[in-house]
Amino acid sequence: MPTVVIAPFNVVNFPEGSGHFWVYLQYALGLRQLGCEVYWLEGFRTKGHAEQKAAALATFRARMEEYGLGPNIVLYVTRGNKPSAKAPTEYLNMTRAEAEAIFERADLLLNFHYSVSPALLAHFRRTALLDIDPGLLQFWITRGQLSVPRHDFYFTIGETVGTPAAQPPDCGLPWTHVRPPVCLEHWPFVFNPGSQAFTTVSNWDSSDWVVDRDGSYENTKRVAFLEFADLPRLTNQSLELALFLRTERDMAEQRDLEKRGWRIRHSREVAPTPGMYQAYLQGSRGEFSCAKPSYIKFQTAWVSDRTICYLASGKPVVVQNTGPSSFLPNGEGMFRFSSLEEAVNAFEAINADYRRHCRAAREIAEAYFDSKRIAERILNFTLGSKPAGNSGHAVGCEYECPPKGDQMLR
Repeated sequence: MPTVVIAPFNVVNFPEGSGHFWVYLQYALGLRQLGCEVYWLEGFRTKGHAEQKAAALATFRARMEEYGLGPNIVLYVTRGNKPSAKAPTEYLNMTRAEAEAIFERADLLLNFHYSVSPALLAHFRRTALLDIDPGLLQFWITRGQLSVPRHDFYFTIGETVGTPAAQPPDCGLPWTHVRPPVCLEHWPFVFNPGSQAFTTVSNWDSSDWVVDRDGSYENTKRVAFLEFADLPRLTNQSLELALFLRTERDMAEQRDLEKRGWRIRHSREVAPTPGMYQAYLQGSRGEFSCAKPSYIKFQTAWVSDRTICYLASGKPVVVQNTGPSSFLPNGEGMFRFSSLEEAVNAFEAINADYRRHCRAAREIAEAYFDSKRIAERILNFTLGSKPAGNSGHAVGCEYECPPKGDQMLR
């Protein structure tokens, strides 16, 4: 049985992000279903209020116990956001020697942390980077805004990344496309014809901007949804957003959206835990969601990990079109819109034959996003192939500030 270490980003220190936790848990569950021994490796930032950090750590440990991963946590201490070239020296739940023994016997490190320490990578016999910010990651590298240590393999959930159809360059790296996974056994079909609202769970605003030499633009769900703010006035379908709201401007925009017909909930109230997040999605009629501007600009055919959870639950989705796809359907179970009119027509089509579109949604998840199949593809490619590079050498330019917002609530 292979031993796989996964290295997520900013889960322990972000207990409010229950959907963010599910992103990485899907990979862990899929690997475990194949018989792998799975470890969860992550840095824990100790800077800040002691009580807050202790609560975050306790929350994380409880969640890992709930999903059977409690004994397989490897947490190392970091003092801030700035990446380090040195390997971690302090671990919270084991000695450094015990942690490094796990790394050295592991068959694979599946890494989601783009600025991970090169010295940490050097402990693993094979390393794979998994890009879950397609287009953006390549943009950050080519613009010198991010330095990614060299890995042996490179995976991306962007369908066009590394192909002639890609908008951003491939950075000279051999990208292999994998689809975002959902554990079908943990996300069963739930049919409820009486459910009313199309929903989504999302961060609203952040300091996330795409900055280029020729200009910049705000890259948030806020600007994406505001473009479609008048949608409730054009349809009889109930629309509800569960948003992570913080500032006075957020609250003012909440009131404006409610005047236009949106139902607004606070994500911290309806989805504060992984279980409540799941219950909220599965209690919905379907999903309506917009995509961040970068995903529209880069045309990678990106699809959200959250959308995959709706599909697996048998909930039809109406989501913004992020580029041509060779496999994503449009018109049965999944509708990919680019205009207000297309979104309105999608609701009408779904509600005209709701049961059929619910079944189609589940079939899409089973056909394309089964976590076992995706984990199997990753293992076959990495453990049965010759590494493409040598761990420990950086790709791109010097990393200064971590990109904000994208590895949060997508």
